[in-house]
Amino acid sequence: MLRSSGPGEGATAQHAVPAGRAVRVRVPATSANLGPGFDSLGLALSLYDEVTVRVRPGAGATVTVEGVGAGEVATDDTNLVVQAIRRGLAYAGVAEQPGLELHAVNAIPHGRGMGSSAAAIVAGLMAARGLLEGVVDLDASTLLTLATEMEGHPDNVAPALFGGLTIAWMTAEGPAYKRLLVHRGVSPVVFVPTSTLSTKLARSLQPASVPHEDAAFNVSRSALLVAALIQSPELLLAATEDRLHQAYRASAMPETDALIGLLRQHGLAAVVSGAGPSLLVLGSDPAQRLTAADLVSRHAQSDWRPLMLAVDLGGATVAAHSALQADPA
Repeated sequence: MLRSSGPGEGATAQHAVPAGRAVRVRVPATSANLGPGFDSLGLALSLYDEVTVRVRPGAGATVTVEGVGAGEVATDDTNLVVQAIRRGLAYAGVAEQPGLELHAVNAIPHGRGMGSSAAAIVAGLMAARGLLEGVVDLDASTLLTLATEMEGHPDNVAPALFGGLTIAWMTAEGPAYKRLLVHRGVSPVVFVPTSTLSTKLARSLQPASVPHEDAAFNVSRSALLVAALIQSPELLLAATEDRLHQAYRASAMPETDALIGLLRQHGLAAVVSGAGPSLLVLGSDPAQRLTAADLVSRHAQSDWRPLMLAVDLGGATVAAHSALQADPA
């Protein structure tokens, strides 16, 4: 809950962001679904977007971007990170939105199923939290609620916020989550294609209902997947079987589907990463990542970039950025 008072949705007193305050935020990439855990399971990965935010005089926002999205993403108030900052500040009861300077150094691919929009939203909300440090506290529950409202579902924002493996679900009161530690033998590798796929298109391919036996199949595999990820990695191949979403989306990413089939035939736990078209292999040991990379390099019809990653354990972080602190005078 919001620990404060303010006139926004979560408060009753008005607050202001201290002039010249600056923060630096780091947010991990994420992979959701992990095969059978549709809209519920998510994993934080060691690939990061970093954003530095500074309060400046005047109104509006200016944004500079290095890395992924440079020259493509919005550089004004329509930028998703800026929108999330302003959403967090408004919720906390900031009466007058401050001018903002943002500098982003992005590594998370856009439109490829690695949680780039969730990372942007979480980055903005964490920046709002840092800018309000000592004034009002946006706690973990509030951050998850606001992020879910902006993203539409909690499966990516939960691991981006909290790290590790997360189980996320919706209640009558809003989103909830449970964070779990992943077995040290689990070795992720993500293969990123040059093509993109919108989450909206991927979701449009889902049927309104599925057969009862398919739902029951996924319930068993989702339960098994949690056990495999935290205790028994040798079960990952069986645990990542899915009948709820991947086959329905295959027509939108045929090469992803073909490579997943090839990798699984060789005993590797390959799944679509999020909405795709990237694919994720959850190795039960580091050697499986090399096997997967060799198979993809020999059989792929287009260029796929392998990212040998670790599970991120800490989630999003925010810290005062003293080098950018301005003299209020």
